[in-house]
Amino acid sequence: MGGERRGRRPVFRSLPWKIGSLVAAAALAVAVADGLLVHRLSQDRMMTEGRSRAMTSLQQEVTTSERTGGALRDLITDPAEMPPEVAAIGRAGKEGVWYDTRVRNGPRMWAVTPLGGGGMGAVWVDMSANRRDLAALDRNLAGAGALTVAVAVPAGILVALRLRRRVRHAAATARRIADGDLDARIGASGRVHDEVTEMAAAVDTMAAALQERLRAEQSFTADVAHELRTPLMGLVTSAELLPEGEATGFVRDRVGVLRALVENLLEISRLDAGAEHADLAPVPVGEVVAESVRRTGLDARVAVDGAPVAETDPRRLDRIVANLVINAHRHGRPPVEVRVARDGGDVVVTVRDHGPGLPDDLLAELRADGPRRFRTGTPERGRGHGLGLTIAAGQARVIGARLRFANAPDGGAAVTVRFAASDEGTSDGVPG
Repeated sequence: MGGERRGRRPVFRSLPWKIGSLVAAAALAVAVADGLLVHRLSQDRMMTEGRSRAMTSLQQEVTTSERTGGALRDLITDPAEMPPEVAAIGRAGKEGVWYDTRVRNGPRMWAVTPLGGGGMGAVWVDMSANRRDLAALDRNLAGAGALTVAVAVPAGILVALRLRRRVRHAAATARRIADGDLDARIGASGRVHDEVTEMAAAVDTMAAALQERLRAEQSFTADVAHELRTPLMGLVTSAELLPEGEATGFVRDRVGVLRALVENLLEISRLDAGAEHADLAPVPVGEVVAESVRRTGLDARVAVDGAPVAETDPRRLDRIVANLVINAHRHGRPPVEVRVARDGGDVVVTVRDHGPGLPDDLLAELRADGPRRFRTGTPERGRGHGLGLTIAAGQARVIGARLRFANAPDGGAAVTVRFAASDEGTSDGVPG
């Protein structure tokens, strides 16, 4: 009676997508940061080397010019042939360098120094090769960054896929445990020791403890029911020997209630222990339901659409219908209606009353976790031990049927039993 499964989440919300995106962003950020840092360092080194070459060339030209007494070819002394920025440095009587990127044939590094007589001398060195080397370095850095992202992202996705498989396996096992398979275990990996392994071990420990507690509870219920059976049979015999009278009738009624309670407890203990097994066969559901309602001795209108046939166990179907009809009379108000119909490929049996319906909190509990023994909701819903729906749900599980609890739009509680139709069944029924 577990809750409905969640639908598949969008791709962009999946764990591999998130981890892959995070790894891609991190790898890209590292590649860009490293590329910018290396580019900046390489550019600074290029500029330093260019300044050094320009100043060395200038000093050599000036020294040679002073020694030979004339200007050399590479030494420029006319400010008009210099960039304005270089000429401004020379006019200020300073020695300096300036990087000129406005030249069509390639960048130049200029060096200028004052000369005797108020003049100035300047030289330039070609930086095209350095610029090409820097551009090649940038391309190599971009390629290395792309390669890093291309390697890191698939690796991150592979790790995420493996982690997702482990998490999904743990979630599926937890759902099996919630649905009643207390033997299910996640099982910790012997090679990996991480938070997922710790979670798996914790869930397995919890499942084992829960299984032990439920087994103890089931054993206690079965032991109590068996122990009560012997003195109960003595009470039944003694009640039959009492002289007729009002008090005798009351005693017999209470003994009958106690006998039914013990029998119900024994049936629940067998269902909990998994000792019940279905004997499936093609069954005319309408006929079995009508006979089951008749044997309860309670007033209920039975409507059968067509002649639906289902592969089920007639004895357990009888127990389900009888308990639902009795529960409807006990906690609801007449008229009680039972309808058998086909709904698509399924056969559906609906039992409803016209009482106050199921309280919202009880309805939510029934839909989420199924019936609980000795749970009858609010006192005004009637008397009883709350075992009827528990038995109906247990027998439904045995035959592979599904119970759905709801309140009818016009008032009253409605319980639907749905199971697959047999291939031998007719298809002329009216959908439910």
